[in-house]
Amino acid sequence: MTSVVVFDYGFGNVRSMVRALANLDIDVTLTSDYKQAMEADGLVVPGVGAFAACVEGLKTVGGDRVVRERLEAGRPVLGVCVGLQVMFESGVEGGTPADGLGYIGGVVESLDADVVPHMGWNTVDAAEGSTLLHGLENERFYFVHSYAVSHPTPDGVNASVIAGNPDTKFTWCEYGRSRFVAAVEKGALSATQFHPEKSADAGAQLLRNWIATF
Repeated sequence: MTSVVVFDYGFGNVRSMVRALANLDIDVTLTSDYKQAMEADGLVVPGVGAFAACVEGLKTVGGDRVVRERLEAGRPVLGVCVGLQVMFESGVEGGTPADGLGYIGGVVESLDADVVPHMGWNTVDAAEGSTLLHGLENERFYFVHSYAVSHPTPDGVNASVIAGNPDTKFTWCEYGRSRFVAAVEKGALSATQFHPEKSADAGAQLLRNWIATF
């Protein structure tokens, strides 16, 4: 049976993700154990809360090492919400910059909108050739966030560790005056700003699309 570890580092709505994967008949484990996280077919990195705190929490339990070594080996990783944001080079929250994991270039900044957070359903502009969004180009997904990346670049400072020197695909969303990254795909690294586990049938299909890459 296909196995997925939802990485447990204290920053994420892990119950809903575990349930969503279990509903797809996936062998899903919630853990921060290095061996289990490395051996699983797929790894989900969730994230809720402040950017800097999530990065620090991930590093405290060795999650940064797990992500790096999986990407070096071409093993699938899926970041969700702040789990997407930490894959970028840096974040600015409360006026204080903090380093991310640096696999994609760009800064996580506050959304430019009259009402923040961006909470609710929204459509996305899927990247051409997207695997995650295949067959879902006209669907809506569920967002809850106040920060996002509006000016990404394909390669971050640590992009070279990702096996195969892959191209980067960005999927976009618009809210208020912001056009921001809704999803990113770069080799074994996939990530979504929205919550697939809270996005009903469209989210379940996106998870199936990701699982099909294993």
